[in-house]
Amino acid sequence: MFLVDWLYGVLASLGLWQKEAKILFLGLDNSGKTTLLHMLKDEVDAVVYLVDAYDKERFTESKNELDALLSDDSLAKVPFLILGNKIDIPYAASEEELRYHLGLSNFTTGKGKVDLDDSNVRPLEVFMCSIVRKMGYGDGFKWLSQYIK
Repeated sequence: MFLVDWLYGVLASLGLWQKEAKILFLGLDNSGKTTLLHMLKDEVDAVVYLVDAYDKERFTESKNELDALLSDDSLAKVPFLILGNKIDIPYAASEEELRYHLGLSNFTTGKGKVDLDDSNVRPLEVFMCSIVRKMGYGDGFKWLSQYIK
């Protein structure tokens, strides 16, 4: 129950508590999350994909998993928040390096609001964070909250 209580506290502090949405947390093992959800269900409103920014040897594996999610038709209009975790560890990848290795250098939509009404663009952005030091992910969730009704 600690994890659930912690998650509700985080969502409330980021302004997501009043929103009704299902957020799917995905990522490779040891990327900084405690639970990996494997099932994609109907009504998924957002995807948060965690990447261990320190484990550069697994960037290719992480890119392949992300590419599979991004090409899934059932997620075509779902906003994606990519969190590069563990930036508190020396020699962790920079945001630019992570974007490059994930093949996102020219595909993110920007950290501002993306107008979805007139386009077929899926919101997609990278935010670097340290979950242990409680930094960076707040900006990512605030960005994501713009797209959750």
